[in-house]
Amino acid sequence: MTQPSAPPRAENLLLLRLLAGRGARKARAAFAAPFQALARWTAPAPERLLIAPQDIGTGDPTIAADIYAGFFTFAGKIVDCRGVSPFALRPPSAHWARALYGFSWLRHLRAAETALARANARALVLEFIALRGRPSGSIAWAPDVVARRTLSWLSQSPMLLETVEYEDYRRFVGVLVEGRRLLQRCLAEGLSGETQLTAAVALTAFALCAQGGASQLAEACAALSRQLRLQILPDGGPITRNPQTLVDLLFDLLPLRQAFAARGLPPPPELLNAIDRMNPALRMFRHGDGSLALFNGMGVTAPHRVATLLGYQDAHSGPLVNAPHAGYQRLTGGEALAIMDVGAPPPPLFSRGAHAGCLSFEFSLGRERVVVNCGAPSGNRADLRASARITAAHSTVTIDDASSCLFAGNQGLEGYFAGEILAGPSAPACNREERSEEIVVTASHDGYVRRYGLRHERRLGLSRQGLWLRGRDRLLGPSDAAPGDFAYALRFHLHPKITASALDQGRGARLLCADGAIMTFEAGGLPVSIEESIFFAGPEGPRPCAQLTIQGNAADIPEIVWSFSLQRPD
Repeated sequence: MTQPSAPPRAENLLLLRLLAGRGARKARAAFAAPFQALARWTAPAPERLLIAPQDIGTGDPTIAADIYAGFFTFAGKIVDCRGVSPFALRPPSAHWARALYGFSWLRHLRAAETALARANARALVLEFIALRGRPSGSIAWAPDVVARRTLSWLSQSPMLLETVEYEDYRRFVGVLVEGRRLLQRCLAEGLSGETQLTAAVALTAFALCAQGGASQLAEACAALSRQLRLQILPDGGPITRNPQTLVDLLFDLLPLRQAFAARGLPPPPELLNAIDRMNPALRMFRHGDGSLALFNGMGVTAPHRVATLLGYQDAHSGPLVNAPHAGYQRLTGGEALAIMDVGAPPPPLFSRGAHAGCLSFEFSLGRERVVVNCGAPSGNRADLRASARITAAHSTVTIDDASSCLFAGNQGLEGYFAGEILAGPSAPACNREERSEEIVVTASHDGYVRRYGLRHERRLGLSRQGLWLRGRDRLLGPSDAAPGDFAYALRFHLHPKITASALDQGRGARLLCADGAIMTFEAGGLPVSIEESIFFAGPEGPRPCAQLTIQGNAADIPEIVWSFSLQRPD
């Protein structure tokens, strides 16, 4: 068997360039930060809040009862405080701590609509101020946590400040001011990744809500506009390429738009344009059961959150079907739907949750998910995160059991790059054809060229009536040369609700959907194995599922033609 080429020198040069570029950016930011921060530190602290942005999230009164009883459940961890303040306890995990200190859970206390719940909310906030209210190096004062806490406190301020003494009011606003200063400083010093946008949203919200915030509003809006231009692509997709990013951002941006209206101020055009573009992009990822497609870090869908956002959209607006900037294609026919990843990995600073799933796809029939990617595990299962990101966890081709992307963790550089994707496919060539009988998307990527000299090309064709999905996967050598002698696996992960059984002595498979629909899978007479897989994105945690697998060698079988066909009832 041909040995893959291994260019460690090229990888080392890549890492050196990344390290040098990041160091230069930090040096420039560190030089500019003192001058940018001077005016902020001398700005007067506001004495009161004028408005409260609306929290459009849904609260659960039963969770409010748990909190009153001293049970705090976040990120799969339950803590019984036993009469001790949760802010005085050692957090069971970093994810649990971020949720606690972010205070999004205050909406559940508001939803209870009782004087007891409101008093409990005020008491817990005052406990935080007493125990954690001064900036420190703890998780409580990490920039992303500070931004989330700022937005949570502002939206719940009518409940939190009801009947409080002046001194407590002043301390409450004082913690918000400290958070504003920290976020301003972090942005000036080169805060990276998605947190830049969350911080800009929080700063803009605080400037709108606080008395005398007008002096800070122009700068906050400039930062917000800059980050929206960077992180929301022209077709409305997020730079992270993760559908969950759209959900989280819209829950922040929609109340911010309302806050501008409440103050009688015009929102930045970038804010309005971003929201308008994001709405069709969110619909693009939505399957018939309401779940979002499992690409690039997407895990369990919270259906009520997506439904809330759809309620703010034009009921007549449809989903985006061709997203060249975000790198996705949506094919629909009858009740059938296929969503395909045809994009390159996000830029390194935005790739910490991204997956190596180029050219993977998901397929559903009505409300029944059929072919899926394995998805991302919840935050409390960090041990599974690396397994979920590899190419083999996606419904696509894997060569030599290797991923199409190079992850920082695989190179022993987790501390420097925090799980970023250091290298991967360049933007795939993609062509979409709207034919009378079918919709066809053809795309190819070069993620395996460097190591194996092979390009992967995939063609998907979906019947206009939704009766079949046909595909072709090819491994192409350089120019007209034959592909090298490399083993590969073509995988189709099936949703846990799908029951698969072998057909025709292993030459195909019969798929039984939960609603009784039956599909057959065939691959031109090639042997099809039904193997165990794992679905990471189950609401109750990881679940076993099946996968259809075709093993081959690029030199012997460089092309596989396959199909899923809906069986008509007799």
